[in-house]
Amino acid sequence: MHGDEATVRKILTELGDTWAVVGLSSNRQRAAYGVAEVLQRFGKRVVPVHPKAETVHGEQGYASLADIPFDVDVVDVFVNSELAGAVADEAVAKGAAAVWFQLGVIDEAAYERTRGAGLEMVMDRCPAIEIPRLG
Repeated sequence: MHGDEATVRKILTELGDTWAVVGLSSNRQRAAYGVAEVLQRFGKRVVPVHPKAETVHGEQGYASLADIPFDVDVVDVFVNSELAGAVADEAVAKGAAAVWFQLGVIDEAAYERTRGAGLEMVMDRCPAIEIPRLG
């Protein structure tokens, strides 16, 4: 398992409150939409990253991580496993403190690269499930 409780807690409580959510669009039917809403309720700033660069939950969207003109703390990844590794590499380049791969998103090589670059990382977990558990 990639995402022990200590790492989950550290990402959610210590590493910063600006979360870039890759794959977040205005489509209310997509999981990213609801997860972003939960993160906002818990005080996180959610920055949508999607090719359409839509404004979602009141936050300006960007087409890529590189387009975001400010620092992000955590990159939450809602793309399939085949595309997730490239996003993790972009998160490293952006200077994020952590990468979070959503439920079902697994890339062992990306995990090793990201951890090797000094970032915290969780795979196959959902912050909207984890954050309420923190109490």
